[in-house]
Amino acid sequence: MPVLRYPQSPLDDLLRRAADRDGDAPAVVTAKDAVTFAALDRDADRIAHYVRRTVRRADAVVAAATTLDTAFPAVYYGTVRSGRLLALLDPLMGPAALHEVCATAGAEIAFVPGPLAALLAALADRLPRLHTIVVTDPTGRPASGRPASGGLVSGGLVPGRQASGGQGACAVVALSAALAGVPAAGSVRTVRPGVDAVACLQFAPDGGGRLRGVRLTHRNLVAGAAQTALAHRLGAASVVLNHLPQYHAVHLNSAVHAGARQVLCTDPDPFGALEEAARAQATHYYGLPARLHRLAGDPRLAGDSRPAGDSGPAGDSGPAGDSRPATGRAYLPGRHLSAIHVSGGVLAPERARALRDALRVSVLQGYGLTEVFTLSHHQPPGSRPGLGAVGVPLPGTECRVVLPGGTRPAPVWSTGEVQIRGPQLSPGPADGGGAAPRDADGWLSTGDTGYLDADGGLHLVDAHRSVFTCDDALVAPSVVERVIGQDPRVADCIVADWPDPARGALVWAGVVLRETPDGDAPGLLDVLDSVAEQANARLGPGEQIRRLEALDAVPRRPGGRPARRELRLRLHALAAGEAAA
Repeated sequence: MPVLRYPQSPLDDLLRRAADRDGDAPAVVTAKDAVTFAALDRDADRIAHYVRRTVRRADAVVAAATTLDTAFPAVYYGTVRSGRLLALLDPLMGPAALHEVCATAGAEIAFVPGPLAALLAALADRLPRLHTIVVTDPTGRPASGRPASGGLVSGGLVPGRQASGGQGACAVVALSAALAGVPAAGSVRTVRPGVDAVACLQFAPDGGGRLRGVRLTHRNLVAGAAQTALAHRLGAASVVLNHLPQYHAVHLNSAVHAGARQVLCTDPDPFGALEEAARAQATHYYGLPARLHRLAGDPRLAGDSRPAGDSGPAGDSGPAGDSRPATGRAYLPGRHLSAIHVSGGVLAPERARALRDALRVSVLQGYGLTEVFTLSHHQPPGSRPGLGAVGVPLPGTECRVVLPGGTRPAPVWSTGEVQIRGPQLSPGPADGGGAAPRDADGWLSTGDTGYLDADGGLHLVDAHRSVFTCDDALVAPSVVERVIGQDPRVADCIVADWPDPARGALVWAGVVLRETPDGDAPGLLDVLDSVAEQANARLGPGEQIRRLEALDAVPRRPGGRPARRELRLRLHALAAGEAAA
């Protein structure tokens, strides 16, 4: 395993060092903008100056939406450079979650795009500390087609607007107006923070479904950047295609640490993102499982994607050593792309294999605390897709599997609870409660169930938060889902626990049928009974499906992950209603 070495310095020094190494190199590229490391560093300085002169309290917190644009990196590093605590906001969150996060964090300033700015303005009277909303949407470009400063070109959605706040008016200003007259260089810090000082808060659901702020220190974030860059083999020559709905800090920091170019793709079509990766000559591609799932089944992967009359790039014959002829597939990533990395979840092995075979490139899974985008495991290039396989620990990370109810290590190939330890792991929640338990030696109990193979590779069985007990059996919903999903009549499914006082819980399953029975075909109830009967024949006593329901669609979160918590709340409420009746 490579030896991990990371700077013992504040997080924003990652950007400062990248600018010093090669300031003219492109750092972040979009369809409309390109920012160099030097320009990004200057913009971060300007943000830092603005924050320092705008906050009103010594313990001020600044909120920022993790939007996939060139503004967020400057806000991210600039706020950290100002010495103020940064609270990260999901740009897709609704008003209830937005209020909960900003109120819990006590945000004074919020850097957000237009839609979130409108929501925050409406919530301003319920957020007593919030006094400034900075709108980060880009609104225009200079006549030359590039920003004169090589940096931010954001304008205002509603410049000068005032919203009522708990302590008076809450100003809504454009980013360009906020930074007008702010110096682009000069001393920003008065005190250099220690590496174990908290740099930002990221909000994640706890076991009860409530959002809780998780503290991340400078060490956590810098170490995570170095670990990911080392494990994913990022360097100054790397070109990273980011096709995610928001900017994950681990991907931003690892690319800046390595001096890699980041290409941000907001095209919702995964095939369009793949073509953008080819045009950018991307070496690394980061995508969501749901998007990669669609991409693996896209018929255009096997067809001619080249525009009519276009002969394609000369001499493109695919990956090194690939002798296939140059066809329309020359518009898909070839010899430049080293790996597709699945981010924020798990891609089904059969889909990963289909994508690997179509593109002839490794499709690699990872594992970690996905709610706060902290990685602990990765699959090295060349790894074969396998059920539950998430690879080996990142450099500097340790992993063990322990038997239930203690810290005794489970034998190889034996299932137990996954525990991890490493410098990228948070010291705990902001309020001191609700975190996964850690022992005196620093081991973090993830709550997930898995086993280690003979080579130290981790294989996940299920997430503990969805595991439940029926009689004496521990039921892993993903196992039941895989059995149900093999029925050709089932297009999609989800499994959860239905409370039962006598047995602990029963297996409830929701299925999306490929065809709805009609005419002379067996009725819906007959089809559901048949699906359950076939599945139960392959399931253990505690895994038997006791309740089966037809769904129009499996409930999912914006990133594509099943909305298990919301489903369980609904089922538990229905069960309580039946018990009361």
